[in-house]
Amino acid sequence: MKNRIAFGASLMCADYLNLERDIRLLEQNGIDYLHFDVMDGHFVPNFGLNLDLLKKAREITNLPINVHLMIDNAAEYIDDYMDAGCNSLSFHQEPTYHIQRLLQRIKARGIQAGIALNPATPLNTLEYILSDLDFVLIMTVNPGFAGQALVPATLEKISNLRTMLSEKGLNIDIQVDGNVSFENIPKMVNAGATMLVGGTSSLFMKNTALDESIRKIFALIY
Repeated sequence: MKNRIAFGASLMCADYLNLERDIRLLEQNGIDYLHFDVMDGHFVPNFGLNLDLLKKAREITNLPINVHLMIDNAAEYIDDYMDAGCNSLSFHQEPTYHIQRLLQRIKARGIQAGIALNPATPLNTLEYILSDLDFVLIMTVNPGFAGQALVPATLEKISNLRTMLSEKGLNIDIQVDGNVSFENIPKMVNAGATMLVGGTSSLFMKNTALDESIRKIFALIY
């Protein structure tokens, strides 16, 4: 397992009316990357951040941008998001055909490529694509909405993936998104996560300043 845990900020949980302010605070306090959720209202029952917002974020920050496509037709849109300036990109295994072809398209652009799995999707779907991946995104809630409770079995899923990667000698990041709370962060790290996505349960908490939340998070993972 990599020694350093990368902690990212889920921009869908930020204050949209003060987005640049929040991004500056995230930069100043050492957040590692921005996580950008894209939803189509079909694969998940919600709509997420759009391409124009990503372009604006790219204009004002040098932080790495990690895009998570929660959409049915990722093949039609990955080039648009890469053109907009993302540094890493994941799409979901469940609705996608020709997965390796998409992963190769991403990596050919010098962008890190990942696959995302819903809580109920088994790890054996990764068996023949692991060598094509830079990271795996384990969803610990069913994607689409912030503020959900952790699906308990996903902690074991993280641990099982870490074992699978170790047995194959692969140095692939395990990203975790969904109820990354102060209580769950140590459990996720102990299970083998190396990238975390913070939202309303830790980073963007009501009545808590961003810098205070970040200090508490870093105290848990470093």
